[in-house]
Amino acid sequence: MSTARGARARARIEVTAAIKEEARRQLAAEGAAKLSLRAVARELGMVSSALYRYFPSRDDLLTALIIDAYDSLGESAEAAHAQVAGAGPRERWIAVCMAARRWALAQPHEYALIYGSPVPGYTAPDTTIPAASRVGLLLVGIVRDAYRGKGVARTPLPPDLKAEAQRMAADLAPDLPPEAVAALVAAWAQLYGLIGFELFGQFNRLVEDREPFFRHAVDQLAHGVGLVYPEPTGSSGKGNGMGGR
Repeated sequence: MSTARGARARARIEVTAAIKEEARRQLAAEGAAKLSLRAVARELGMVSSALYRYFPSRDDLLTALIIDAYDSLGESAEAAHAQVAGAGPRERWIAVCMAARRWALAQPHEYALIYGSPVPGYTAPDTTIPAASRVGLLLVGIVRDAYRGKGVARTPLPPDLKAEAQRMAADLAPDLPPEAVAALVAAWAQLYGLIGFELFGQFNRLVEDREPFFRHAVDQLAHGVGLVYPEPTGSSGKGNGMGGR
């Protein structure tokens, strides 16, 4: 009995993987807005009713593809971070950002699914949040380590942003200064803006040597969130805007 259940489970995994693979092929060819369960079933030689047992709706299939894409991106970033885990915060920051770019260039259609134009009629459920947060949590962790160590440089906030920065800090990273959290949110948006500009052609005839350009840009983002290294020798951090605990 258990052998039969195991065989059915393996078969379900294999069919689910085939459905996702065909759906990704259709994403690349037609875009997410035209993804169709009937078309996927037809290409796999399945009847639609059989496919619905795996994914009851197009939105369920989209959600599965989105979670897979976020997880794949997160795994790539985490692997790159692990390779430089003993380095300073700035180097770790750059490694994570470079990994995100490499992943996007290798999987442009999956990147477009998660960071491109919204799919008409689709709203991502909360179940996508853990996977979508993986890269962001890595970057927050890097800034947190810096803050607990040498510190982070704090850029003064304009008065009309202080309350919003405090709210973001309370929601995202209560142990970090509001200035750092506001800068992190901005850096997160700029990181994916840089990748999107390259991936979707906005840098054509503008930026030719793109990898060093990107590295320099994300290094500037690191500076913007307060990862200003190295500290002057013998500095306590108080005289240059560095804040510890």
